[in-house]
Amino acid sequence: MSRRLLVGVLLIGLHVFVGVTLISDLPFGLLGSVLAWVYLALSAVLMRYGVLVRGAGNTLLAWSGLLAMGIFSSLSIFSLLRAFTLALASLLGWESSGFAQGSALVVIAAVAVVTLFGLLNARRTARVVERDISLRNLPAALEGFSIVQLSDIHVGPTIKQGYIDAIVKRVNGLSPDLIVITGDLVDGSVADLAEDIAPLAQLSARHGVYVVTGNHEYYSGADSWIAEFERLGMVVLLNRHVQIEHGGARLVLAGIADYSAELFRPSHRSDPIAAFAGAPNDIPRILLAHQPRSAKAALEAGCDLQLSGHTHGGQFWPWMHFVQWQQPWVAGLQRVGEMQVYISRGTGYWGPPLRFGAPSEITRIRLVRADD
Repeated sequence: MSRRLLVGVLLIGLHVFVGVTLISDLPFGLLGSVLAWVYLALSAVLMRYGVLVRGAGNTLLAWSGLLAMGIFSSLSIFSLLRAFTLALASLLGWESSGFAQGSALVVIAAVAVVTLFGLLNARRTARVVERDISLRNLPAALEGFSIVQLSDIHVGPTIKQGYIDAIVKRVNGLSPDLIVITGDLVDGSVADLAEDIAPLAQLSARHGVYVVTGNHEYYSGADSWIAEFERLGMVVLLNRHVQIEHGGARLVLAGIADYSAELFRPSHRSDPIAAFAGAPNDIPRILLAHQPRSAKAALEAGCDLQLSGHTHGGQFWPWMHFVQWQQPWVAGLQRVGEMQVYISRGTGYWGPPLRFGAPSEITRIRLVRADD
């Protein structure tokens, strides 16, 4: 059985499970039950197309499918929890028609709350998260040096020009010394999204804007996007570094291709050692790496601070609890050996336009000297 067919069977099975275990206990009568089954059938169809549609003419279909995906994610999780609770209650002799009906209504209410608040949180402009990060070898002239990190914006089916313009205005209002973007800027082709991503050309920082590729750039034509990023005035760090001079002091800023880039473009194999090749060892060395799991290789390359994204902080409950199946950390400032890693929860979102329990962020990092 192919992977796509297996996913389709599982998806239909989950919709049937929700219908069988939940609908009969809802106090909405025959008409309500019919409408609920119709919705589940429509959901199963829309979810398939939500992640596949591309192009400006498919915005409504994309919104419908991706929102249906988010709603069903919550609906299936809460329904599974309810089924477990009912089974436990039955074993303990606590089952009753009133409990079954009440718990079914609780599921519907919980899904509505998660969806409503998740949608509002996803669609608002990301708030600024302030973070001081101390480095042992930071020159006095770099005390207070500010880096604004953006990550995982995912310009695409539901994130358009207005969303990006609001981010740009908020970032520029911070007057940063440096702006970095740690991958997954886009979900689609340059032809489809060039107009939507255009406001990023207005990003302004004293020492410029730097970007690395994420896995989604490779789904969408990485070479074309690298050229487009450069055209917009952003510097792409593809397994290389630059030295930034500030107040007479210097720091190394390196960037690597996404951890999985080699699967799509063998010549883009993620390589922190190549990225730092020839860089001084006695000044701060910062690495932009889309995925947190690049940290081990970054440490071996002599990195002091790695800035990453990719995880979205889990984006919405309960998926943050599953991120560590693939990545060593979910979000925030972490440490591995003598190196620190900051993982952004992301500035946009992917897939369902929902964020619940994992708010988006524009991260303003201030470098400070560590106590000796």
